[in-house]
Amino acid sequence: MTCEDCIKDISTSLHNVQGINKVDARLKDQLVFIEGTASPSSIVSAIQATGRDAILRGSGSSNGAAVSILETHSTSVQNNVRGLARMVQVSSNMTIVDLTINGLSPGKYWATVRENGDISRGAETTGGIWESLKNKVLGSEETKEPRGVFGTVDVDAKGKGNVFLDRPVAVWELIGRSMVISKDKEGPFKKEDPDTLVGVIARSAGVWDNDKMVCSCSGKNVWEERKEQVSKGMM
Repeated sequence: MTCEDCIKDISTSLHNVQGINKVDARLKDQLVFIEGTASPSSIVSAIQATGRDAILRGSGSSNGAAVSILETHSTSVQNNVRGLARMVQVSSNMTIVDLTINGLSPGKYWATVRENGDISRGAETTGGIWESLKNKVLGSEETKEPRGVFGTVDVDAKGKGNVFLDRPVAVWELIGRSMVISKDKEGPFKKEDPDTLVGVIARSAGVWDNDKMVCSCSGKNVWEERKEQVSKGMM
């Protein structure tokens, strides 16, 4: 941001996002503070719509946030990373998930958490849906929705999809399991299906809290990391 017109453009774009209640853009600090319930990815998209770029920053509690980089294991695909799920625990038994997809064929996709984190053959080796249980009611069996069924995301004609989900789970329960994005909720899955994504759920920095300028893993600053991921087909 270089002038007050930049502040005006960004603020106007952000106020048009559903769930944003307050925007405080500070030219001197090069920061934008946002209050509301909008998903992090929708905030970044709104800023990008003005011709600028933005980065989500965060560290936070190691037990309160997780991430899953979602890839297709199909050998026919050049850029195999096609999605990202950010998970933040907001209470003792509630986690919100910001799921972004880029590069799949149009349609409705299921987001499920699987029993294990074995992705050696893609989604094919991740096991069943996490906690797929049945309750017996008055002598008959009634199927109970597994905790691992997180919901659905609609992918548009451009191959893009975004959804903000919440589930009554704790982040620590998800670590080490895998997330699958597929048109088929149950499976079985095929390794060569380019429209089935999978990723291990790992501990992550929490969104918004980290002001460090260099990623310790590579020595690159956050903008260099951003450009590298974009070049690979990430958001």
